[in-house]
Amino acid sequence: MAVGTQEWREACVRMHSAGKVGGVADHRTALGWAAAIRRGETSCERAAEHYLQVIADRNAELGAFVQLWPERALRTARAMDRRLAAGGGAPLTFQGVPVGIKDLDPTRGGFTRLGSRAFRYLWTPNDGPVTKCVRAAGFNIMGKTATSEFAIMPIVETQVHPPCRNAWDPAITSGGSSGGAGTAVAAGMLPIAHGSDGAGSIRIPASLGGLYGFKPSRGLLPNFYGAVDKVGLGTVNCVSWDVADAAAFLDGLQSRNYAPDEPPADSLLHASRQSPGKLRIRYSVESGVTAVRPEVAAAVQEAAERLRALGHEVTEAPMLDATVAEFLPLWERMAANVPLMSESLADPVTRFLRVRGRKLKVPRALELAAELTAKVEAWFGDADAWLTPTIGPAAPRVGQYAELDGEARFNAVAPLGAFTAAFNVSGQPAASLPYGRCAQGLPFGVQLVGKRMQDAQLLALSQQYMAAHPWPMQPS
Repeated sequence: MAVGTQEWREACVRMHSAGKVGGVADHRTALGWAAAIRRGETSCERAAEHYLQVIADRNAELGAFVQLWPERALRTARAMDRRLAAGGGAPLTFQGVPVGIKDLDPTRGGFTRLGSRAFRYLWTPNDGPVTKCVRAAGFNIMGKTATSEFAIMPIVETQVHPPCRNAWDPAITSGGSSGGAGTAVAAGMLPIAHGSDGAGSIRIPASLGGLYGFKPSRGLLPNFYGAVDKVGLGTVNCVSWDVADAAAFLDGLQSRNYAPDEPPADSLLHASRQSPGKLRIRYSVESGVTAVRPEVAAAVQEAAERLRALGHEVTEAPMLDATVAEFLPLWERMAANVPLMSESLADPVTRFLRVRGRKLKVPRALELAAELTAKVEAWFGDADAWLTPTIGPAAPRVGQYAELDGEARFNAVAPLGAFTAAFNVSGQPAASLPYGRCAQGLPFGVQLVGKRMQDAQLLALSQQYMAAHPWPMQPS
């Protein structure tokens, strides 16, 4: 069947509903795989073989992975199986579970290209701090997933590798900048994938892939990208099928390892399984930055009613009055901080942002961030959480803006982050929850935003909602 057709989308629905993502059966969540491996129902090697086969079947079409290490992954899996058979060592949360690392974080024995021609030969001899945490949690790394150049754009179309396409319709973008991660999980190439989020880069691909994407609070984790990101816009977690996987992954990024069947009382996985209590929740379906599709607005209103039925106090209120122009200087300064040997090798959008960003001194950028943070916090008020769309407009087609110059291209895609970027400035936790499918057959999500450092509460609220209203494409 032709990709992108109605027949194709209906086939995707059938595969997801049957637990056969990408046409391959036996799809599990990451913690589900880990539990099956611990119980001896499967092995680390079989898990690696399973996902390597799906990657072989689908990656050429979708462009989720930019590097693959199949032989290394199989060797690692066999070594993990031997360790388990010998009964050695403390339990690892995700022992033997396949994962991908976004090509923004160094991983030993591979390239760290950051989605850029300027870094296409950057070989990495050692793991970076994020990859070290991922390995320590027991994951088996299959390869590196696609990102937009320097994680700047909410679409993944760079000059160093083919574009990343949506698993539900390859003619449509996967979103970004963690587009490879979102496509890999949505297409069944992985059960979970590492990502980072500087303006919506986890939540946008999660929404477009029918996945759960959680951005933690600033300060919950170290600033892994502090050399470039002085403000602390970016943070790290994953895209996943469910809340429990995201919570446990975040525990791993804090160097917390445990047997998931009995997580410590102070872990985020444990917290995600508790009642969030009765919360004050406000919602909005409008934005001054972008139009919101009527079906998305209706979904947010229905999600508000569902939260009210769960016992929460839910009221409608105006959306934050903030513009792209208020956020843009921070993004420009961050782009300008990337060390480049040759500007000519950068993408047009990156060059556009860097020219402007060099004019803004870091102290002034920090002042602007503080001013915008105060504005967001004043708007957030005494609410415990806010509910909004994750993405207001329709996702663009791959290549739709390829002929535009850097400034025009940036302005064309910026509305994708209209509901997400402000919470990177304020440092609040935010999550995209899978909601349903639009008229074109593509998934979309709604966003929940919590108070700063109340990640546990937002995870618990997410879990409460998804338990009551499970995403129909979620694997059992």
